Amino acid sequence: MQANTKILLVAAAAGALGVIASLATNGPGPFFGSELGQRVLQSSMDASAPPVPAGVAVARRGERIADFAVPALDDGQIQVPGAYAGRPVLINLWASWCAPCVEEMPELQRFHAAQGEHGTQVVGIALDDAEAVRGFLGRVGVTYPILIDAAGPADAGVRLGNPKGVLPYSVLISADGRLLKQRIGPFRKGEIDTWASKRD
Repeated sequence: MQANTKILLVAAAAGALGVIASLATNGPGPFFGSELGQRVLQSSMDASAPPVPAGVAVARRGERIADFAVPALDDGQIQVPGAYAGRPVLINLWASWCAPCVEEMPELQRFHAAQGEHGTQVVGIALDDAEAVRGFLGRVGVTYPILIDAAGPADAGVRLGNPKGVLPYSVLISADGRLLKQRIGPFRKGEIDTWASKRD
């Protein structure tokens, strides 16, 4: 009986090491790409996030997001999400120095181009230096609106439910301004369509 127990323990340990090795070499795999995986990831990050300054509202899934002003890249301020009321909006937080952010931009652009006037509006908010963003956009063909904010404890990402400040980070907001979904990490090819169409 003890021999069987030892075999089972060795097998379990080997399996656990295999999972750890797989995560170390291949990334988290499909689990963190799933809605359940994203919820688990979001919960663990929320628990370890730094405190948010008093008076800063952090969006919660299912709740209406309080409007806040974000500078436009060229000039002026945009009220988010109020400026996009009446249609769903996918907001993507990114930076020009963030390699996974840059890698997913063609996919965001493809999705944006397929939406037309009445589909989901794609908006990028760069947590970056304005000149770096302008230079980057001059080399990349992105036609969806780009806003800009300074990274910090009360930036647009924090207000949209990402107090840990991980990039890239995306949210799906309903036409009436409720936070429907959150996504930590980049979209792979073809993932946005399914993600944005499911409202779970």
